[in-house]
Amino acid sequence: MNKQTNNGRAAGGFHMTTLQSGLVWFGAGVSIAEILTGTYLAPLGFRKGLAAILTGHLIGCLMMYFAGIIGGLTRRSAMETTRMSFGRIGGVFFALLNILQLVGWTAIMIYDGAGAINELYKAGIWVWALVIGGMILLWILVGLTNLGWINWISMTALFILTLLLSGVIFGHGILPESSQSSISFGAAVELSVAMPLSWLPLISDYTREAESPRRATLASVLVYGLVSIWMYMIGLSAALFTGQSDIAGIMAKAGLGIAALVILILSTVTTTFLDAWSAGISTESLGGFLHGKGKRAAAIVTIIGTLGAALFNMDDITDFLYLIGSVFAPMIAIQIADYFILKKDHYTEKINLRNLIVWVIGFVLYRILMTIDLPLGNTLPDMLLTILICLLAQKFA
Repeated sequence: MNKQTNNGRAAGGFHMTTLQSGLVWFGAGVSIAEILTGTYLAPLGFRKGLAAILTGHLIGCLMMYFAGIIGGLTRRSAMETTRMSFGRIGGVFFALLNILQLVGWTAIMIYDGAGAINELYKAGIWVWALVIGGMILLWILVGLTNLGWINWISMTALFILTLLLSGVIFGHGILPESSQSSISFGAAVELSVAMPLSWLPLISDYTREAESPRRATLASVLVYGLVSIWMYMIGLSAALFTGQSDIAGIMAKAGLGIAALVILILSTVTTTFLDAWSAGISTESLGGFLHGKGKRAAAIVTIIGTLGAALFNMDDITDFLYLIGSVFAPMIAIQIADYFILKKDHYTEKINLRNLIVWVIGFVLYRILMTIDLPLGNTLPDMLLTILICLLAQKFA
């Protein structure tokens, strides 16, 4: 992890190329959680489900780009960029929330991977959770700047194996349409927004290291968006063909054997590593004695997540996804308004109470909008309203 100056700028050393950034976010997109979320959209049928996936990812990835470019251009980590809108205390508040959500994501990702592997090779979810957790710890020990050839091998294997999986899923001919209607189009859009939205508090942790922040951010978002859409489509199609969401069962029926095991383990490790690593970076942003302890914090988060995955049931994550949206959608909306429109930087302030109040309003609006079935979901309306409120608050201040 790079040393940083007091204002959060990289102090030289390693810089990620655009290709390396793309590889990192390819690994983030290939995820069992994304495939499983795609299965939730099956009641819409393939055409409407695909439309919801594309609409949601367009919204979510656009917000992801804005978040990444702020960190890339200022050379600040994701949680350091929040200080530009909310001040030091506000930055600590969002860093703590981010650490909590990343602990949750680490546990969920390990649980999903372990559960899927256990369907193929019965040994107990807790056993596979320990295996996956151990591999993530190895990734952390190597470190983001030294993964190099490990990333190349992992991403090449994942690319080939996911092509194979796609061939199995999409090789059935005409995709069936579902007659069920247990999910609305707006709700499906919201579930599609949720995954890219969950990366908003993380992407700047990687774009700040880029040689060319603009190109790296664009490449990161495009690669992640396309791969995530691909994963959602696999989940959607698999659920339509089989009538179930058991991706491990589909792999077993397809005779993928050891290839299925490699897909499940590598996809879980490469995605969850980013969650744990960013938790470490967020911990460093708290300052004090925690400065420089990011790798250690990432390891602790991995251990906690592994224990959580081994001990607790985490089959339904929809409420967790909506909670993430309600916290971080209004947060990035305020950052967009401050950085791109108002040109304000409150980094050196102790606290910006006005923006924190606007965030609370945005959070409440999101929860209210969740009760209304909107065609484009509730994230985009909430963010637009929050930006408007932020601009009005600044004008009348």
